[in-house]
Amino acid sequence: MSEEQQRDQSTPAAPAEPPAGPQPEPIRFFGTTWVDHTGGYAPRRAAVAVGSLVAAAIGAYLLRLAYQGLEIGNVGPFLSISVIVLFAIATAIAFAKTWESFGRRPAPSSDEAALKGLKTIGFIGSLLAYFLRSLTEAPGEKLRRAEYERAAAEYDRRRSARTGNPAARRRPKRKK
Repeated sequence: MSEEQQRDQSTPAAPAEPPAGPQPEPIRFFGTTWVDHTGGYAPRRAAVAVGSLVAAAIGAYLLRLAYQGLEIGNVGPFLSISVIVLFAIATAIAFAKTWESFGRRPAPSSDEAALKGLKTIGFIGSLLAYFLRSLTEAPGEKLRRAEYERAAAEYDRRRSARTGNPAARRRPKRKK
């Protein structure tokens, strides 16, 4: 290898400049492929749908095993029914909150942090919401697309309002 080739390989490439304007926010499992639906977007969406449904089924099976453990332990009907009702309510709340999060961002002072444990208990609801949303779009795509298009339109509006370097403008002559 010549000295020039070694020098070309050893010098790092100049970092690419970030593109001007707003950048799309990546979505988990999709990155930024949701913008133009390229880069394996459709197979990813199918995989996310199948994966979330399989994970929900496995979770339901594990909860069934836990319930059977309660039955073997002979804890009584009150506790058995209470556990079923608790998981049903937690699953319904987790589904509703997850579905809601696909359409709008939570307020900074919202109760999302307080509901984190409840959403963990009702994880099957979150997985089912993820499955249903991924049948039509990447979960959260509609919200991020609206935000991205709004930011791009605002950026274009700001860029088009500029007419040049303000320091280079001539000042109007004053009458004496």
